Amino acid sequence: MLIIPVKEGENIDRALKRFKRKFDKTGTMRQLRTRQQFTKPSVKRRAVIQKAQYIQSLRDQEEI
Repeated sequence: MLIIPVKEGENIDRALKRFKRKFDKTGTMRQLRTRQQFTKPSVKRRAVIQKAQYIQSLRDQEEI
């Protein structure tokens, strides 16, 4: 549970913005979205490998 103390005389929009930022850092929504459907471990590994290949190709292009 996130607790955002609202300071005396603080604008509610500013407090809401701090709440949203803190909520994004916790990764709650990201975790909920991944749990909506089951992903096989082999598919997860393949995605990680593809991401690594993509990043490596970007770094190789940068060196050229």
